Amino acid sequence: MSRSATGWTTAADIRAQVLKLWNRGALLSTMVEGEQLFPLRLALKGPDSRQLSDRFAEVREWISALTAAAGPYRIAWRTVNHRVLGSNDIPSELWIDTAADALALIGKRRDATQFAELLELTREEEPALLPWLAKRPLRALELSESWPHMLRLVAWLRDHPRPGIYLRQIDLPGVHTKFIEAHRGVLSELFDLALPPESIDATATGSANFCQRYGFRDKPLRVRFRLLDPALALLPDCADMDVTLTQTDFACLALPVETIFVTENEINFLAFPPFPRAMVIFGAGYGFQNLARIDWLCRRKLIYWGDIDTHGFAILNQFREHFPHAASLLMDRETLLAHRDHWQTEPHPETAELTRLTEAEQSLYNDLRENRLGERVRLEQEKIGYEMLVAALGKM
Repeated sequence: MSRSATGWTTAADIRAQVLKLWNRGALLSTMVEGEQLFPLRLALKGPDSRQLSDRFAEVREWISALTAAAGPYRIAWRTVNHRVLGSNDIPSELWIDTAADALALIGKRRDATQFAELLELTREEEPALLPWLAKRPLRALELSESWPHMLRLVAWLRDHPRPGIYLRQIDLPGVHTKFIEAHRGVLSELFDLALPPESIDATATGSANFCQRYGFRDKPLRVRFRLLDPALALLPDCADMDVTLTQTDFACLALPVETIFVTENEINFLAFPPFPRAMVIFGAGYGFQNLARIDWLCRRKLIYWGDIDTHGFAILNQFREHFPHAASLLMDRETLLAHRDHWQTEPHPETAELTRLTEAEQSLYNDLRENRLGERVRLEQEKIGYEMLVAALGKM
């Protein structure tokens, strides 16, 4: 008999209550913290006095089913005296007396044994990580095969604070670059618990800054640019002037450029026309870590050129987080309407509020995200006529 038929607690409901505790991590957390969760009283809904009289056969069936499944759980009884039915014992409380009983009821004894082994290993090798096990025991179970490697890595980094090497250079059995990359999030939580504060750069947050936070060398950021003025050639007889430098080297440049264009499309980057005392930088969509710390860019005229769609304006908005003075190029209503034949559909439009757009940009962004010009309209920058680009540059 299911609860949906009578509303009374069934053996399946009892198991679901205990399984909910497991899914919250409560059953395993008590193993770490030593809290006393048992004996544990469970919720019980049974027949009231009227149902006992009107549905006595169903009540007997319900009691029989509960009793048959008992073992991992214990039933406490109360005696009900009825003027017609006489004296009857009815379940009044349900109890799980021990953790072993709870685990048996939901079939998790093997998992609990595995967690106990992880717990013992952690207590012996890295007791500072016990709070993490208490907070995220089910995640620890998922990582059971990797956990010993993680403990060794924590110990290694404590013995080699801010090592100044690439992740590839760590020499530990079972630990390699892909292992660390796959577990950056968990490792960050473990390192923050186990390492002394002086070994952690607290200003470096997020997965992208993992290496900086813990003192590893990271793959250098790079800046790709073209000089648009032949008079500024870095090398003699260099016609193309397509150059890629590390962020550090680019930051040290002392070129007499006055205007810097940033574009997201590689073909537009390569075909960008000559412009006096200027360069064009090949962008990379969201994220401008390679440019954000280059101080001299803040003293130049910056012009951003992206797609005319919601994400193009979101990227422009993010660019202005680092460079508030930046202007936009060919990201206006006139350009969009002039290229109606080249409109496409934006797959997953941005809908967030953007706070760094000009009034005209904000108006167009609102029209795009609210589909006032059509359904999810977008115009990719490479679809804009080259002559329109030349004409726009001629007005600057």
